[in-house]
Amino acid sequence: MGDKWRNSKVGKYDVSSGELVRKGEFCPDPTCGPGIFLAVHADRVSCGRCGYTRGLNENLDSSNSEEEE
Repeated sequence: MGDKWRNSKVGKYDVSSGELVRKGEFCPDPTCGPGIFLAVHADRVSCGRCGYTRGLNENLDSSNSEEEE
């Protein structure tokens, strides 16, 4: 399990010209924000921390969250 975990984390970052670049998409929910990557599934992206889920063919502004006030 160690190699699989290590390889999945390495793919989310890139160090080029001495600068760290985050390649993954961050959770747009204000409770998570930058630093929390979205998990990419075959048909959706989701956040394991807050539960935010969006279909891959939906816009970034649409949210399935029921917590909106």
